[in-house]
Amino acid sequence: MTLPDAPRGRPRDSRAHRAILTAAAELVTELGYAATSIGAVAARAGVGKDTVYRRWSGKAELVYEAVFTEAEAAPVPDTGSLSGDLTALLEALIQEFSTPAAAAALPGLLADFAARADSRARIRSQFLAPAKESLVVVFERAARRGEADPGLPVDLVLDTLAGAVFFHVGLVGGQPGPQLATRLAAIVGRGLESR
Repeated sequence: MTLPDAPRGRPRDSRAHRAILTAAAELVTELGYAATSIGAVAARAGVGKDTVYRRWSGKAELVYEAVFTEAEAAPVPDTGSLSGDLTALLEALIQEFSTPAAAAALPGLLADFAARADSRARIRSQFLAPAKESLVVVFERAARRGEADPGLPVDLVLDTLAGAVFFHVGLVGGQPGPQLATRLAAIVGRGLESR
């Protein structure tokens, strides 16, 4: 009987990964996106620059993960209704976009992503895919309850939800009131109702 080959190199240290993400979010908040560098992030996290580059191809992807992935990592809400699930998803997005790190990161991230198709593709495949999977689960349950038609265009719904929050909170700088998530969920939910 042969054993499978052991992975080469040292295993990734989850503490280093978390330290790098924390350092990136702190530096973006303190200095702004443009002044944040991989070297500064590495120094604050107590790791070498090579450690950062083994995990991320550049600053844009690192900052995106540090600032904008908490909502995607959250458990899929199950409130018992499409409206409740959409509200929970939107509340998480609103909270994420309302942080000082998000406000500091957005302009630079948008410019970097506009200039680099490879970064946009990695963000879609690596970070937005889990959000899409969460929506698929939400809509499958809603279809079984008769609240939504099966086969909804999940990508378009995700763009609609994130786009509304991004525009209202991130771009325009609107202060999200306590009812913003509920109102957006009602608007989107009405458009998705089973006919």
